[in-house]
Amino acid sequence: MTLQTPLQPHGTATGRRSVAELSHDFRMANGRLARRLRQEKAENELTGGQFSALGTLFVEGPLTLGELSEQECVTPPSMNRTVNALVEAGLVNRDGSVDDGRKVVLTATEAGLALMRETRKRRDAWLAQRITKLSPEQRRVLADATVIMKELAER
Repeated sequence: MTLQTPLQPHGTATGRRSVAELSHDFRMANGRLARRLRQEKAENELTGGQFSALGTLFVEGPLTLGELSEQECVTPPSMNRTVNALVEAGLVNRDGSVDDGRKVVLTATEAGLALMRETRKRRDAWLAQRITKLSPEQRRVLADATVIMKELAER
């Protein structure tokens, strides 16, 4: 399939769209939804990068600075500044590694975990409220699209 291959959109009356048009529309809708969901967070003064790093520690568990940098796709010096702010805010701890005394392991504090749990709760509630307004058919389509989105993200 080329980028100009026409597609018949499911359940729309807009006619045929190319893969390029679908890609653009999908990216725009996904971006808008992501921005809107980011607004649903626990009250804090964290930057997007700080919140993302804390979220990675929340999901992945303890990591070294290098591992966290790699996960977040930033340089170690940049991540060090981010972690310094999180440590200062009481959301992340730095501890020595039991395996290698030269390594520092980063973990989310109880306050950091609580912040992430509250944010997850708010975002899930916001989205669930909107999903309940969808028809059963729209929910089935959304469930199918969710599987496809996960596949796209893994490739």
